[in-house]
Amino acid sequence: MSQVTLSIPDETLRALKATPDDFAATIRFAAAVKLYEMGQLSSGAAAQLAGVPKPFFLSRLADHGVSTFDLSEEELTHDFKNA
Repeated sequence: MSQVTLSIPDETLRALKATPDDFAATIRFAAAVKLYEMGQLSSGAAAQLAGVPKPFFLSRLADHGVSTFDLSEEELTHDFKNA
């Protein structure tokens, strides 16, 4: 597994009242959500990046304003008609 190192100002950690480990977990989850939202990672790959099980990852997407399902109106209508 590869590692990426970030330098975070101490003021940022103090402002967030976060430990480096807590902040790292927050950054990983936020990056996973954004990459999933942008369509660059599947939900499984994003969950793996976030370090959480896929069902947990999917259940938390709404907390970040991201839809679990990314279907167009046309796709939704098609699915509804074929249900």
